[in-house]
Amino acid sequence: MILKKNVLFFLWIVISALSVKAQDCLSATKGEGEKERQLIAGKIMGQKLESLLFWSQEEKERRFPMMQDIFPSISVSTGNQLSKLEKSESIIPLWQDNTTVSSYMDKNHIQGIIVLKDNEIRLEKYADGVDQKTVWTSFSMAKSVSSMLLGVALKEGAIESLDDVLQKYIPELKGYDYGKVTVRQLLTMTSGIDWNEDYEDPKSDVAQMYQNACENNESHILTYMKPLKFAHEPGTHWNYSTGETDLVGILIQKATGKNLAEYLSEKIWKPYGMEHCAYWLADECSNLNMGGSGLSASLRDYARLGMLMLNKGERGEKNLFSETYLENATSLLHETNDQGGGYGYLWWRFNNGSYAAVGIFGQMLYVDPQKDLVIVQLAAWPKASSKNLVKERLAFIEAVRRVID
Repeated sequence: MILKKNVLFFLWIVISALSVKAQDCLSATKGEGEKERQLIAGKIMGQKLESLLFWSQEEKERRFPMMQDIFPSISVSTGNQLSKLEKSESIIPLWQDNTTVSSYMDKNHIQGIIVLKDNEIRLEKYADGVDQKTVWTSFSMAKSVSSMLLGVALKEGAIESLDDVLQKYIPELKGYDYGKVTVRQLLTMTSGIDWNEDYEDPKSDVAQMYQNACENNESHILTYMKPLKFAHEPGTHWNYSTGETDLVGILIQKATGKNLAEYLSEKIWKPYGMEHCAYWLADECSNLNMGGSGLSASLRDYARLGMLMLNKGERGEKNLFSETYLENATSLLHETNDQGGGYGYLWWRFNNGSYAAVGIFGQMLYVDPQKDLVIVQLAAWPKASSKNLVKERLAFIEAVRRVID
């Protein structure tokens, strides 16, 4: 059975690689993106991706809406039905100083914000040159979307148990430490494998993971992570790792026989009425999508993802996610700061019960079940992250929460 699955998976990779450019979504920035691709230094995709950490402010704001045309990507198709978002009475967020929505957006290079309360739009605003049709890269917000897709795969039985070891689904990991890690440990970043996520260290794992040449059509990340060793007992130590979320993506794709873009389209984008095509960056060696980053979508469609989580995947009498996934996906499984916040299944959890998907340079999808509230922010922060920028984003959330009721 496993041999048959691997043969089918190999055939799917070949077919997908041949058809990746024949998607039914046409990017509005394709011509511009092709020009930008020629300007980015680096021979291989990893070198080019690393370069974005050093793009100028003007380059970030110009390129973040066309990542799907600069790098290899696979489109996420929409369906015939649309989940309409009705507008209700607008709110005016209330800061504790003289900050306004406009000044907040200008100061922090925010490109779009949307606030949904009770499934209605209460605030929506864009920067110049950005509108409802613009797709914007989400960076690590994609981790939480990969988490959602794993919840679907559990529901459908493609992944049988969170306690299965990875080598059951990723045979390339047999004989390596990662092969002994469970799905649950991978999903919670508690594998115990040594990993350095320092974005400012050129020798860190996160900087090196896509740098090597392709080996036998194997994903960059799989080739890089296979030989890594345990530094802690699995399940006992939390350590943030983009590499592990890329492995989550490989796990889903191996188990389902579908790339993440195709699976996302089939299970969420089409049946839940997303409005615009999305795009997901693909590894240049294997043509598999990157589970830890690379998803681009419109502001309203990110908000629809938040509504889907808020409604726990329910649509009529059907539920998208497995009960096992829903039990802990947005729970506080591992405390990561002194304020009582922490991590669930690739979702950041706050001490008031709200949770979020976040990405570098200011991306955020925030969900507050107590207030039936969804907030999305797309941005091009001057830095990948900083304490002050994060503080400003949290102040924006609180400014909305003060007036939303």
